[in-house]
Amino acid sequence: MKNHALILALLCSACNMTVTEADESAPSNAASHQPKQAARPAAPASEPYAFVVVPEPAGAPALVEAVLQAQVALDRAGFSPGVLDGKEGMSFTSALKGFQEARGLPQTGQYDEATAKALLGERPQPATWLVKIPSGFAKGPFFAVPKDLNDQAKLPALGYRNLLEKLAERFHTRPEVLMTLNRPDARVGAGTTVRVPAIANQPVARIEGDERDWGETLASLGVAKEQPQADHIVVDKSDGLLRAYDAQNRLIAQFPATTGSQHDPLPIGTWEIKGLSRNPDFHYNPDLFWDASSTDQKAVLKPGPNGPVGVVWIDLSKPHYGIHGTPEPQTIGRTESHGCIRLTNWDAARLAQMVQSGVKAVFQP
Repeated sequence: MKNHALILALLCSACNMTVTEADESAPSNAASHQPKQAARPAAPASEPYAFVVVPEPAGAPALVEAVLQAQVALDRAGFSPGVLDGKEGMSFTSALKGFQEARGLPQTGQYDEATAKALLGERPQPATWLVKIPSGFAKGPFFAVPKDLNDQAKLPALGYRNLLEKLAERFHTRPEVLMTLNRPDARVGAGTTVRVPAIANQPVARIEGDERDWGETLASLGVAKEQPQADHIVVDKSDGLLRAYDAQNRLIAQFPATTGSQHDPLPIGTWEIKGLSRNPDFHYNPDLFWDASSTDQKAVLKPGPNGPVGVVWIDLSKPHYGIHGTPEPQTIGRTESHGCIRLTNWDAARLAQMVQSGVKAVFQP
């Protein structure tokens, strides 16, 4: 089925979108359901994450964004299609199948009428919103993150490269998608208005003993603190998915995942989650990496979404293996890893709120 989710007229010229850095200004066959009500975010959030939805311009033509609308709804339901981009593909089909399984629908992977009705409900939310960027969100610091891990260790944090990248992760997408959704001459900076996937605000969670600002990280990724609790998780190498189940073995969430490589294959077997490290330091030991340079040295890299393990490390009983985030969300399911299970930062953050020490982790072919 053809994708009508994005505004094709912007595709060729979107690369002209301008980023105003905080330091400068502060820098098909798819079922089609059009929203009937004004776009509204979730409960009020604390600055700097309170994005205000701006009314659509009067007389503006309605956008047909069926696939992107479905992706946003799947993300909201816990059946992640990965990067929200309005495109059909393997991740979208897998997310539909997971949602269909959880709702007792035929697992076709097709966005048919019955699936759309179950997914969107009687009052479907829009695919995108126009939002005003809070001044606090637009503040840096931003970093030129080098590829070399020893060079990364010299940085005080492994934060976002620029505001556009930070904005994309907040709304579970990529900078290129934001470029496509907006005018070629659009500017991104404090107080500017941009079109984004309709991922609602989340307040900064208050968490006892939170010394690494995890509550703020959740808000910065649009992830709610409260999540359904998983009894066990299953990682399937064959379909590149991580599934979470409750104590009654009901599927409650699903995320696309990168699961090892030829050099570092997924460790098939039954393991256990030993602990979680939120906004972790990364202890780089080149002896554990087959592709490390002979000149690399052991180093400690500071936390940040652009670190090697993203925003969270979920430790496993298999030594040196874990489930974690990634600085490059578009690579999930499309590139290899060093044996660990990689998710987008927003999916990894959500999973971290669903599991705890002692949860069983089954890895299967």
